[in-house]
Amino acid sequence: MLQVRNLTKIYGDGTVALKNVSFEVPDGEFLVIIGLSGSGKSTLLRCINRLIDPTEGEIIWNGVDLCALKGEELRKVRRKIGMVFQNFNLVKRSSVFANVMSGRLGYAGTLASMFGKFDQSDLEMGRGVVERLGISDQMHKRADELSGGQQQRVGIARALMQEPEMILADEPVASLDPVLAHSILKTLEKLNQEDKITVLCSLHYLDLVQRYATSVIGLRLGEIVYQGSKTDIRKMTDEQFKDVYGAEAERIGASIEGGS
Repeated sequence: MLQVRNLTKIYGDGTVALKNVSFEVPDGEFLVIIGLSGSGKSTLLRCINRLIDPTEGEIIWNGVDLCALKGEELRKVRRKIGMVFQNFNLVKRSSVFANVMSGRLGYAGTLASMFGKFDQSDLEMGRGVVERLGISDQMHKRADELSGGQQQRVGIARALMQEPEMILADEPVASLDPVLAHSILKTLEKLNQEDKITVLCSLHYLDLVQRYATSVIGLRLGEIVYQGSKTDIRKMTDEQFKDVYGAEAERIGASIEGGS
């Protein structure tokens, strides 16, 4: 169970990115976070993983307040939280397999961390993950030789090498076309359903939200303005839509226009 309680993040320039945000995510959920750019989606995910330190509040995961952890205790918890980024965050000049194996560094010793020397069992795990993600034929290529969809699969494979109990996906399909977007989200859905990995994913388009989410929260200007289930999001009213996306926003099919 993940419990976010009264989470606030104020940046050094005074920007209030999150304001008193509270919600719960039961194990095994596929929670989607919706909202316009600047609503606080990325800040929220990065606070949960402690890539950003919250200003106030608590993030309770499996009974432990992540905000109180430091040093080795924090590193041990982070090993179980995979992160998938919008811009992939791969080492572009390194091979696909090297990028995948970097997800294992949190478990490896000093030698592996310095020189990329892994145990045979870790290497076998990496080959299995690469095969599972359908990128075995790409594993010796440089990461920057791959398409956007393939690079995101490398990013997911890297996260899987952490043996995560939770994956945080920050706009993972924002730079992909609709067909690739569904392919990546189906992969995350499969991990959610088959491996029982809790997924928190920020998305922009309601058709994707309606297809993949088991629960939804909507952020606007750093505050939660909408919470609902898969059924609720399919019945979202125009008023609820505007609460999230602004009075000027218009629903064009299942996409969003306006309301910057």
